[in-house]
Amino acid sequence: MIILSLQGVRKSFGTHEVLRDASLTLQDGERMGLVGVNGSGKSTLMKIIAGQEQADGGTVSLQKGMRIGYLAQQGDLSGEETVLRALESVFDPLVALEQEMRDTEVRMAEASGDEAELRRLGGKYDSLTRAFEAEEGYGWRSRVQGVLAGLNLRGYEDQKTSVLSGGERTRLCLGRMLLSNPELLLLDEPTNHLDLKSITWLEEYLQNYRGSVLVVSHDRYFMDHVCGKMAELLMGSIETYSGNYTEYLEKRTAVYEIRMKAWKTQQKEIAREEAIIATYRRFNREKSIRAAESREKRLEKMERLEKPQEEGTIRFRFETRRRTGDDVLIAEGLKKGYQGRTLFEDLKLHVRAGDRIALIGDNGCGKTTLFRCLTAQEKPDAGMIRWGAGVDIGYYDQHQAGLDERKTILDEVWDKFRKMEQYEIRGALGQFLFTGEEVFSPVSTLSGGEKGRVALTELMLRKDNVLLLDEPTNHLDMDSREVLEEALEGFEGTIIAISHDRYFINRFATKVCVLEEGRLKEYLGNYDEYFRKVSREQAPDGEMAGVTRTALEKEKRKSREEQRKEKERLERLKALEKEIAEAEDAARKLEERLADPETYRDPEEGARLTREYNRQKERIDGLYEAWAEAEDGAQA
Repeated sequence: MIILSLQGVRKSFGTHEVLRDASLTLQDGERMGLVGVNGSGKSTLMKIIAGQEQADGGTVSLQKGMRIGYLAQQGDLSGEETVLRALESVFDPLVALEQEMRDTEVRMAEASGDEAELRRLGGKYDSLTRAFEAEEGYGWRSRVQGVLAGLNLRGYEDQKTSVLSGGERTRLCLGRMLLSNPELLLLDEPTNHLDLKSITWLEEYLQNYRGSVLVVSHDRYFMDHVCGKMAELLMGSIETYSGNYTEYLEKRTAVYEIRMKAWKTQQKEIAREEAIIATYRRFNREKSIRAAESREKRLEKMERLEKPQEEGTIRFRFETRRRTGDDVLIAEGLKKGYQGRTLFEDLKLHVRAGDRIALIGDNGCGKTTLFRCLTAQEKPDAGMIRWGAGVDIGYYDQHQAGLDERKTILDEVWDKFRKMEQYEIRGALGQFLFTGEEVFSPVSTLSGGEKGRVALTELMLRKDNVLLLDEPTNHLDMDSREVLEEALEGFEGTIIAISHDRYFINRFATKVCVLEEGRLKEYLGNYDEYFRKVSREQAPDGEMAGVTRTALEKEKRKSREEQRKEKERLERLKALEKEIAEAEDAARKLEERLADPETYRDPEEGARLTREYNRQKERIDGLYEAWAEAEDGAQA
C-alpha cells in the first residue's frame, strides 16, 4: 500500500531551481534512502513532505491521518525539563489512560453490589485495557530505558535539557521521535553526533521498525544495513533503485553506461540517416529525393534520447615528496586529562611506514585530543612521542580551524603556497569544483562541505607522506567520499584516520585501533574484520562494543547458495557484455557498408545488407534486455 506519493514536485529559491520534476512513491513498511550531492535539494524535499515548506508545483499525497515523525520538528525542548521527563512525556496519553484504568478499578470495587453499574464499568474497563495493550502500555518504561541506553544518554536522566550540548540534544530529540512511534519516519542525517555503538543500536531499531522510513544520510554503511530501496536526487529529478546503497551504486553506474550507450547508438543512427539523406539528395533524381524526404520525416518523428548527465565530481590524488623511514611514529606512556578526568594513560602506539590505521571509539574518549598531542597542538601530561626520519605530517581538522574565514578561497590557498602560480592554484581548486568566480567567494560564506573541500585542496598540495585525518568524510557528499577513498587507495604514504564512517574504514584501513577506557587495542584488518574478531572474543552473554546480537546474526548470514548464484550471475553478465561488444562491432561494419553509396549500385545487395543490419539491431536490443534481467537478478 502506497503511503507517500510525490508527482512532479517543483521548488525554486529565487532563480535557483532546486527541484524540477521530483517524483517517488513509498510503500507501507518500506525503508528508502535518499541520496544526492550537497545542495541537490534533499533537505528541501524532506521539509516539503513534512509540511514545513510549500512546493511551487506538483503534488504531495500522504495517507490520510498518518502520523509523521520528522527529526527537525522534535527540537521543541523547553530547557527546563529533565532528559528523562523529555522522553517520558511522549507517553503522557498512556499514563492518563493507565490512571483511568486504575480509577475504573476503584469504582468497580465500590459498585460491587450494583450489577448494572458493574457491567457498565466492566465494559469500559475492557475497552480501556484493549486500548492500553494496543499501544503496548505495559512496556513503555522499558522502551524509554532502551532508548536511553541505545543513544548513550544513561547518566543524563536528571540533567536539564538546557545544559545539553548540540549533539546530546540531537540524540534526545531523535529518541523522542522514535518513542512516539510514527507511521512514517523522515530522518535527515540521523547518525550525526552518534558514536558507533549508538549508530549500531539505531540500525537494529530501524530494522525492526514496523512503519516506513525515508532517510537522508551520508553514512553509506548505515544505508546498506537499513535501506531496501534507494532514491537519487539528480539535476532536480529522482531516480529510484531497488536494493541497499552498495547495490544502488552498482546499478546507477550500469544504468548510466546503458543510457550513454543508447544515446551514442542513437546519435550514430541519426548521423547515418543524415548521411544517407545527403547521398540521396546528391543523386538529385525524383526517386532519390522522395526517398530522402521519407527518411527526413522518419527522422523527425524519432524520439530523441537526452544525453545522460551527472553532477560535477571531484578528481584528485595525494602525492608524496619523499619516503619516510620504516618507523613513522613511536609513542609510549602517553597520558592526558582535563579537570580531574583522565582521557587516556600509559597509551602506546607504534606506526610503521605504509600503515593505514582507523582510530575509533566512543564520543569524548579522547581521539581528537590524541591527534592534537601527536601534532604538538597540545602537550601530553606524561609520555614520549617520537616521529621517524623524513616524516612530513599533513593534518586534516574536522572543524577546519586552520582556514582563515576573512580570506577568499583563492587567497586562503594561495597564501599557503606562494611559490605556485595563480593558474596552478586555480587548477587545484578546480579539481575540487571551485571554478570561475567562485574562487573569490569569502571562506566565511562556505558550507561545511565546501570548507572541507578547501582543506582537502591544501592537504593535496602539501604532498605530505603521513596523513592524520580527523573525520575527513564529515560534510562530504557520497560522491566526494568515494573520490576521497579512491585518492587514499593510491596514496603511497601512511594514514591514521579518526572516523565513524564504517564504509570509509572498510575502504582504506588495514588496521583498526580502538580507544577504550584510556587504552588502545589493535585489530588487523578493516571494520568488518574487526567486527568479526570482536564477536569471537566476546562471551555469549557479554556486551559487545558497538555490536548488537541481531546485527551480529545478520552479519553471519552469508550462505554458500547465495554466493554460488551471484557467481553464476556475474559470469552471465560477463558473457553477455562480450556478446554485445561483438554484435555492436558487426553492426558498425554493416553501418559503414550501408553508408557507402557504392552499396546501392546493386539493389539486391543493398536490401540484403539492410535486412541483415535490422536483424543485428534486434539482436543487440535482445542482448541488452538479457543483460538488464541478469543485472536485476541481484535483487532476487
